[in-house]
Amino acid sequence: MAKSLEDMSLEELWQLFPIFLEEHNKDWAAWYKEESRRIQSFLPENQLYEMHHIGSTSIEGIWAKPIIDILLEIPRGEDMGSIKRELLDHGYLLMSESEGRMSFNKGYTLQGFAERIFHLHLRYHGDNDELYFRDYLKDHSAVAKDYEQLKLILWKKYEYNRDAYTEAKTDFIRRYTQKSKKLYKRRYDDKIK
Repeated sequence: MAKSLEDMSLEELWQLFPIFLEEHNKDWAAWYKEESRRIQSFLPENQLYEMHHIGSTSIEGIWAKPIIDILLEIPRGEDMGSIKRELLDHGYLLMSESEGRMSFNKGYTLQGFAERIFHLHLRYHGDNDELYFRDYLKDHSAVAKDYEQLKLILWKKYEYNRDAYTEAKTDFIRRYTQKSKKLYKRRYDDKIK
């Protein structure tokens, strides 16, 4: 057995952490609030940022992977590296890193999922399409149910292939994100800069 998650192949990780969905859990909103307060407790006090609960766990009434997605937006020009160090020091693992984007997780163990699982998306302000998609689903319950049905179909097909599961949802997400941006215009543009 691997000594750490970092030593495992993608296939081994997918076997240990399969896709699974469950009915909406009213505790997910509280888990987000608790974790966001915890993160705020160790971020530098002078750091301007906004945190948002995103992903399917933020949409009441639809099935979701029980993983709390958090979007952490920081002002352009701020040093992402200092926040990265804080997150790593406080139990998060770096999943991926690209220009202006970092993804972290918490709740993945060598024994499988912990009771609470978090994905944190660190981005610069304005890189927030997930907010528009979330708001559209919250305001359009029929579309939210369509999204739920799509995910339920894809669940068993891609249970052990997270990348294929995510890719199969992309067109749906892109279509309704674009509709949302037209409907809500620049809803999130006037926040932190």
